[in-house]
Amino acid sequence: MPSIFSRIVAGELPCHKVWEDASHLAFLDLRPVVPGHTLVIPKREVEYIFDLPEAEYAALWKAAHGVARRLKEKLKVGRVCVTVIGFEVPHTHIHLLPANKISDLPWRGGNPAKAEDTLLIQLIPLAGQGAPADHAGISEGLNRIIFNAPLRQEIA
Repeated sequence: MPSIFSRIVAGELPCHKVWEDASHLAFLDLRPVVPGHTLVIPKREVEYIFDLPEAEYAALWKAAHGVARRLKEKLKVGRVCVTVIGFEVPHTHIHLLPANKISDLPWRGGNPAKAEDTLLIQLIPLAGQGAPADHAGISEGLNRIIFNAPLRQEIA
């Protein structure tokens, strides 16, 4: 079944269109977090943003960049914030949120990092550095962190 966004692209459902090209559509969110809250989508339905082929991924961000610049200019805001959440509709989309200050957004901030969070980040190799040498140690560490399991215990 096509997503609600695919139905908008097909013209089956209305939207308040902000911008469009052959492969992308930008329109106002029906449940805006802030005035001018805009969604930028690829017209081709792909559920998860990181499943887009690299060229389509780059083109989507280029489209969002152009729309964000127009929103900033037309709405006379200090910046346009961006978020990609991906659970609300099973169709890749970027949220553009015009704002002048952080209090314009429903941002509650995060919680202080725990030691386990820091360890998990240290286990993830940085781009271009290749995989760490100790794969067994990483597996054990991830099992302990993610599943709260002791080292070398099989997860049932």
